[in-house]
Amino acid sequence: MSIVRNVAVAAGAALVAAIAYLCFWPVPIEPVSWKAQTPPGYTGAHAPNTRLAGLRTIDTGSEFGPEHIAIGPDGKLYAAMESGNLVRMDPDGANQEVFANTGGRVLGFAFDAEGRMIVADAMKGLLAIGADRQATVLTDRVSADDPIRYADAVVVAPGGTIYFTDASTRFAPAVWGSTLEASVLDILEQSATGRVIAYDPATKETRIVARGFSFANGIALSVDGHTLFVNETGRYRIWKVDGRARNVDVQSGAPEAKVLRDNLPGYPDNLMRGEGGRIWVGLFKPRNPAADSLAERPFFRKILIRLPRAFLPLGNSYGHVFAIDEDGNVTEDLQDPAAAYPETTGATETADRLYIHSLHARGIGWLPRGANQ
Repeated sequence: MSIVRNVAVAAGAALVAAIAYLCFWPVPIEPVSWKAQTPPGYTGAHAPNTRLAGLRTIDTGSEFGPEHIAIGPDGKLYAAMESGNLVRMDPDGANQEVFANTGGRVLGFAFDAEGRMIVADAMKGLLAIGADRQATVLTDRVSADDPIRYADAVVVAPGGTIYFTDASTRFAPAVWGSTLEASVLDILEQSATGRVIAYDPATKETRIVARGFSFANGIALSVDGHTLFVNETGRYRIWKVDGRARNVDVQSGAPEAKVLRDNLPGYPDNLMRGEGGRIWVGLFKPRNPAADSLAERPFFRKILIRLPRAFLPLGNSYGHVFAIDEDGNVTEDLQDPAAAYPETTGATETADRLYIHSLHARGIGWLPRGANQ
């Protein structure tokens, strides 16, 4: 009997220890309660289809994770890879070479009027890469006591102003070891500290345009150069923001910021201008009802973060990109329920091809466009 009693006592102690750990062990997040709308599912403009299935692939060898893809002023295709390399190639994938490496993780880039690559590096801030292929820091803080922790996406306005997102002021990838871990912490916390920042190369001024986003992600510019489109990944929506605004809290109802598309069926990531005025949106993953059910349960999100990451309700893989006009109307929708090309974070459109971005895919997916479609 003593053996049975000892086993029972040990099991009870282990159970108490496990409960204590799940309920009281310190965690880095302080979850905020918020109201998640009922997921719309795949209906209406996002009715199920297989238009993204059967992607062709550009082999990139050992390089993977083309999180951002764009055509440069030289007509070459550039891709930001997981390794930190910015890989340059012909549009068909030939003549691949490493253009530059920032020593961090580039999540977005654009080109200015001088042909410089302007880079949002999640580890290092806003950078510029010139003809010498060397990266220099343009800005890594708004002020002496306000660092940029998670530079994510970037656009350059016709007048030269550079707009970029600082996805989270709470969780820096440089501290948490990866962009994915930092994003998971931020979205689980829902403290909405993401922001849009403007940098003026002429005056070297760095200012906050808008704040209050739950993980401020992709950014695109309107045709007139004054309006910004911003993905708020953590709350499944796209904002329209006046680029001339200063330090606007988007949660306050200020007229300078309004929701353009709400209650999306997945987590929006990159935004890219395409042909014919289109703006392409990538959905990293579809929504998970289990994650939405925890929106108003901060305590349970604390328990969740104490579990192995495999328990996180991140949702199943599902390939999905779509295009909108500047009024938010969906003009194209491409899906692959089988997710043969994983984690579709965005799309870059040329007259001939639609390239698909991904956080972890091996190779660059693409579809023919126009007359070759």
